[in-house]
Amino acid sequence: MFFVKLGSSCLSPFIERLFHCVGANHRQAGYCSLTGAKQNLERLFYLIEFAKLSLPVQPLCTQRIIMTQLTITKPDDWHLHFRDGHLLDETVPATARCFERAIVMPNLVPPVTTKAQALDYRSRILAAAHKYSHTNAASFTPLMTLYLTNDTTPATIREAISAEIPAAKLYPAGATTNSDAAVSGIEALYPVFESMSDVGMLLLIHGEVTETDVDIFDREKQFIDQHLDPIRRRFPDLKVVFEHITTADAADYVLQGGDSLAATITPQHLLLNRNDLLVGGIRPHNYCLPVLKRNTHQRRLQEVVASGASCFFLGTDSAPHTKHAKENCCGCAGCYSAWSAIELYAKVFENLGVLEKLEGFASHYGPDFYGLARNTDTITLAKEAWKVPEQITLANGDDIVPFFAGQTLDWKLVS
Repeated sequence: MFFVKLGSSCLSPFIERLFHCVGANHRQAGYCSLTGAKQNLERLFYLIEFAKLSLPVQPLCTQRIIMTQLTITKPDDWHLHFRDGHLLDETVPATARCFERAIVMPNLVPPVTTKAQALDYRSRILAAAHKYSHTNAASFTPLMTLYLTNDTTPATIREAISAEIPAAKLYPAGATTNSDAAVSGIEALYPVFESMSDVGMLLLIHGEVTETDVDIFDREKQFIDQHLDPIRRRFPDLKVVFEHITTADAADYVLQGGDSLAATITPQHLLLNRNDLLVGGIRPHNYCLPVLKRNTHQRRLQEVVASGASCFFLGTDSAPHTKHAKENCCGCAGCYSAWSAIELYAKVFENLGVLEKLEGFASHYGPDFYGLARNTDTITLAKEAWKVPEQITLANGDDIVPFFAGQTLDWKLVS
């Protein structure tokens, strides 16, 4: 439900008539519910434009219509990195403050390649969550994944699905953090993909080639042509999530991919482009993989989420690294966005003028694609400015610089 505060005493007669026509029955105590009225307003403005009616150019009032509160179905994060050990005490409550479930990436050292390892990792996550019974962490559900290697077999997949492990992750070797043990020959995994298709396990893909002669800004497009499209043609029933997409090429490919293909999009790839990484000096805390792309690609990602297409949904790729690991001559890739994730997405959707579409992207389309029930609880965001911390100090004394550190966000999670 969306609410706006109306300065009704200074509404122009024209706007007043519009609200009487399309939203009068929704007005109570100075508020107007946009749930039903918005579509009618859009139709009316379309008719006005179509008829080429002449309207006053000068506003009769300087007071704006401001949305002050937003309540949506509790969202899920369909791609994140918790890490392990003492970091779980930081990352688990940070995620659980606003997300009910999360797809947990398996690229630990050593990687999570078997059912037993996945269940052990799940136990460690839940142990960290249960330390914070006074927060939402106590009800948080981690959804585990397997790390595919050239040693993965169909038997590995059958064993994992029996433990309700919903997905397995394909990393091309060397594509990102802790991916050295990953797949070096993707075609060799075709028997595994066939087994995944048979049992209903999803394939999650980091979609970049890693050949050194391919420019880093072109690696996503090359992966589509060389690997993703052949996989999908060979296994049309295999559900695939093209994770953290960064290019117009990927967005358009997913739009045309049918019911078995979807994609996650991160806050950093919606908010930033490569200028924000490189212009005026290298900004290591904006460095992630896949790397930020041109602003034309950023705009295309914004367009597809603004369209409300259900094949795109929330996946933060929140990935913590200590400050000293980011700020050095060979800094690690990853943006730690957990403490401001839903607020960052609210900023994106508000900037695009489609805040009413945040709920589908954040709360509906992901579970629908995974074949899971939507959450029944809700969260509420309030229009309240707050500043993302400059840094977070871990229990061992190390510091993490969160994504958007020191910057002000206009939406804040309140319940």
